Amino acid sequence: MVGSVNKVILLGNLGRDPEIRSMQSGSKMASFSIATSKRWKDRNTQEQKEKTSWHNIVVFGDGLVDIVEKYVKKGSKIYVEGELQTRKWQDQDGKDRYTTEVVLQGYNCNLTLLDSRNQSNNSIENQSENTQDNSISDDSFGSNSTDSSDLDEDIPF
Repeated sequence: MVGSVNKVILLGNLGRDPEIRSMQSGSKMASFSIATSKRWKDRNTQEQKEKTSWHNIVVFGDGLVDIVEKYVKKGSKIYVEGELQTRKWQDQDGKDRYTTEVVLQGYNCNLTLLDSRNQSNNSIENQSENTQDNSISDDSFGSNSTDSSDLDEDIPF
């Protein structure tokens, strides 16, 4: 094998609101956890079983962090593509600890919000009723009134 691949794809729900932090460089980062579940039927008891796994996600890049900060909250369903990284750190007792996380940074990552526009819209509008700058309209996600024939005219094939 000539090369290697480090890619993680997850589809799940946030267990808590994202945590947004500023780094020493002035850039922002976001961190949160995603729950994924596996369901099956036990052969012996015919009982439905479920196992939930939690995945730590870290997002770098001010643009992507801004999207996480504005639109992602506890319970949000999202799709992420990133790179698996393990980092070493020391606890209060000076013992080495390791944390494995999915890192979204650079051009080879993806974060897709899977909740409906109206759900995201309502929650954001409710949080910022008195501020005009933070309100979001359906037009910010693309116009619903665009005539599909207008789009066909620009296609070069």
